[in-house]
Amino acid sequence: MEPIRIDGNHLTVENVLQVAREQVQVTLTEQAAAQVRRSREVVDAFVDEGKVVYGITTGFGKFSDVVISKDEARELQKNLIMSHACGVGDPLSEETVRAVMLLRANALSKGFSGVRLETIQVLLDMLNQGVHPVIPEKGSLGASGDLAPLSHMVLVMMGEGEAFYQGKRLTGSEAMKAAGIQPIELTSKEGLGLINGTQVMTAVGVLCVADALNLVKLVDVAGALTLEALRGITDAFDSRVHRLRPHEGQMRSAANILRLTTDSRRTTRQGELRVQDAYTLRCIPQIHGASWDALLHVKEKLDIEINAVTDNPLIFADERDAISGGNFHGQPVALAFDYMGIALAEIANVSERRIERLVNPQLSGLPAFLTKKGGLHSGFMIAQYAAAALVSENKVLAHPASVDSIPSSANQEDHVSMGTIGARKARSILTNAQQVVAVELMAACQAVDLDPMGELGKGTEAAYSVLRRQVSMLEEDRILYLDMEQCAQLVRNGTLLQAVEAAVGQL
Repeated sequence: MEPIRIDGNHLTVENVLQVAREQVQVTLTEQAAAQVRRSREVVDAFVDEGKVVYGITTGFGKFSDVVISKDEARELQKNLIMSHACGVGDPLSEETVRAVMLLRANALSKGFSGVRLETIQVLLDMLNQGVHPVIPEKGSLGASGDLAPLSHMVLVMMGEGEAFYQGKRLTGSEAMKAAGIQPIELTSKEGLGLINGTQVMTAVGVLCVADALNLVKLVDVAGALTLEALRGITDAFDSRVHRLRPHEGQMRSAANILRLTTDSRRTTRQGELRVQDAYTLRCIPQIHGASWDALLHVKEKLDIEINAVTDNPLIFADERDAISGGNFHGQPVALAFDYMGIALAEIANVSERRIERLVNPQLSGLPAFLTKKGGLHSGFMIAQYAAAALVSENKVLAHPASVDSIPSSANQEDHVSMGTIGARKARSILTNAQQVVAVELMAACQAVDLDPMGELGKGTEAAYSVLRRQVSMLEEDRILYLDMEQCAQLVRNGTLLQAVEAAVGQL
């Protein structure tokens, strides 16, 4: 694949996925390089003139009134990174770190940060050669940017800290030497320019929303399979109904259910077996569709954020000016990440309620817990417990992070977004939701096998076939978590969704 050329203006979510997960190479455009040089010339002029500019000739945060001499400029930036590298917890995943590095380089390439071209190139060299800094996942307040985690990234650029390289965890110095990359010595504005931004929360959020948009398609597949397993009514998905309440996600989900169940001999019409289905079947478009719309909103916010300049101060080369603002504040995406977490929690919530309808003989008309020899065998009894536990955990995690704020830097930074926490919580909710949807897919296939009367629809048959190639019907009790993980892999890696879309087109 051709390298992705960045200029701070045209990066897409799809580009981020390519770099993070497919190791596509990244280069700067010539225009971006020229803009970076012009911005840097202005910073150098400020230093030579002794002009008082935050973070260039002053200290940081509460120390913004402390003037720093030209001779101390390099020491100031080095001290900033070392003192701010206070992350805690497990390291971010490799794909997340790659996304962080790409997004930071893209923001710097826009040419409003005053960072030298050679400094950006070191970051790109690390990305392209697979030097992945060890970045602890916790420690960011999400305003003044992701200071702590980004500082761990910059440590490695300086030959400090730790990094993963070719599967080994090394010191930053060892990793850079092994990759043949010369560490940098930061100069005026560069430490601040590298860490004062929202790239960690944004990286986590971009990867999460991409997977979430796939999951909301798969929950339509799971819902359609359950609908067929329970001889559900298709009238509720008639486009005439949804045009009267034309939310985009609702109309899309309703159309998906009808496409997935095309040619099915298992669905019914209203009045044939019953007049109405329960809400978790009849209201699939309204419930799933609301999550569709929420996730598309989040993606729209991230499309803006991944091409935004989010550090401080901003250098305007044309006017030879520097302005201290607040673009580092994560609130615009923090609210979106909380919204994403709620939307994902609801996907799991409704999926688990359909699992209950499948395993409960009073609701399904099928053998209790989807096993032929109930009592001797427990079937899907505890699979539903596990799904319920994950749903309950998601309800705790869905509490918004962005409603909290703890003042910092002696009340200079007196409102923070907690956006990075919000993004990480959304990712945890997504992981749980993927597991729940996997259990619904398993249970629905089992229910179909227990009541084999009638053919599945065009799309649901494709999903059933993929799943059954990995997991056989549960004839008697066996170690079920292995099956659950196999199904979860099909949900996470896109195999099942690809097969379905090959059969019915893009959902």
